[in-house]
Amino acid sequence: MKAHDGMYIGGEWRVAAGADTIAVVNPADEQVIAHVPAGIAEDVDAAVFAAHEAFPAWAATPPAERAAKIAALRDVLVARKDEIAETVTAELGAPLQFSQMVHAGVPVLVAGSYAELAASYPFEEKVGNSTVYAEPVGVVGAITPWNYPLHQIVAKVAPALAAGCTVVLKPAEDTPLTAQLFAEAIDEAGIPAGVFNLVTGLGTVAGQALAEHEGVDLVSFTGSTAVGRQIGATAGAAVKRVALELGGKSANVILPSADLAKAVNVGIANVMGNSGQTCSAWTRMLVHTSRYDEAVEIAGAAAAKYGDRIGPLVNAKQQARVRGYIEKGVEEGARLVVGGTETPHEKGYFVAPTVFADVTPEMTIAQEEIFGPVVSLIRYEDEDDALRIANGTVYGLAGAVWAGDEAEAVAFARRMDTGQVDINGGRFNPLAPFGGYKQSGVGRELGSHGLTEYLQTKSLQF
Repeated sequence: MKAHDGMYIGGEWRVAAGADTIAVVNPADEQVIAHVPAGIAEDVDAAVFAAHEAFPAWAATPPAERAAKIAALRDVLVARKDEIAETVTAELGAPLQFSQMVHAGVPVLVAGSYAELAASYPFEEKVGNSTVYAEPVGVVGAITPWNYPLHQIVAKVAPALAAGCTVVLKPAEDTPLTAQLFAEAIDEAGIPAGVFNLVTGLGTVAGQALAEHEGVDLVSFTGSTAVGRQIGATAGAAVKRVALELGGKSANVILPSADLAKAVNVGIANVMGNSGQTCSAWTRMLVHTSRYDEAVEIAGAAAAKYGDRIGPLVNAKQQARVRGYIEKGVEEGARLVVGGTETPHEKGYFVAPTVFADVTPEMTIAQEEIFGPVVSLIRYEDEDDALRIANGTVYGLAGAVWAGDEAEAVAFARRMDTGQVDINGGRFNPLAPFGGYKQSGVGRELGSHGLTEYLQTKSLQF
């Protein structure tokens, strides 16, 4: 796609208030592929004003009509799926097949689910002598990350529109082209002017202006826990609604009765997808001491097969960050099974698939989110030990449990302090709530739980 040199505000592309631009770089070859405007506070003001002006009419639009518009948006995403995949590959670096299946495919499922929910959700109910209404919160400030650029946009915008809210989106500066393409899709789907608005820019400028804006009623942010704390503090001071989907350090717990080869191979694949740039990735693999050595061997062989099958990291800073964690793992005594800090290609921000063994729970690589293709294998003695290790971080976003008997896996999963657990490789469900415990965030995305984040309740007593 051709980059736009303006902001999508009030149903049209407008000239940016400032003259600065952001270079969009292809992380596979380090070449600049486009420039987009670097929005400033004035751009955010204009977008919030447009969203505020559009809110009354959109909130009053019958849910069935809102549903039809979201369905039209889904259809545009389907029609443009190849362009979406190519755009994500160009600015994020994900292999094209992965972009087609996940980056372009999953948002279609999510948009479709909200088209159905908008039409079927009980926005009004009788409770005794009261009528309770679920009403839209108002103007939503959505701040999204680069790792799943379209999915994270749709996971915020679709439920907000279904609820009757209007939106101002500030996407990650590394992947703004996907956001511009989404704005084109919004326009093509016939969603009324001002209901969705896009401001590209830096997080410290445009993102901060959006989070602090007095005209924004709810801030929905996905990103690092550190930035999430700042946004939470800002929202709290303004008594403003906030939804935060933050970091993770998810445990992949393989119980002794599990199919070890399957559990390890799927676990490695889970982390290598999107080059490890997934907040819910199962980066800690917990294996019983009796099967540990075998698991290490399987994991090393599985990761070594990825090689050229994974793309680069998003930028040079992220590459340096991941390399730093690998160096830290070696320094603290973890054993490098495969991978390491050597760059597998002359150009591009690549990091080799990396597996560590002999990792102890207190090591940095077992506690902090790396956000790269790095897996840590941790030994445990019994189930209580495994549970202590699994719950022993500040995060609680996702996880996995494997066992020969499903009930055994479920019993363990119920004791984990985490928001979502896959049992024996359970499949992604766009209707299931996604979000974390502890420092992994506040609120939920996807399904009806994701819709309620954008609603507030009013009761009338008779």
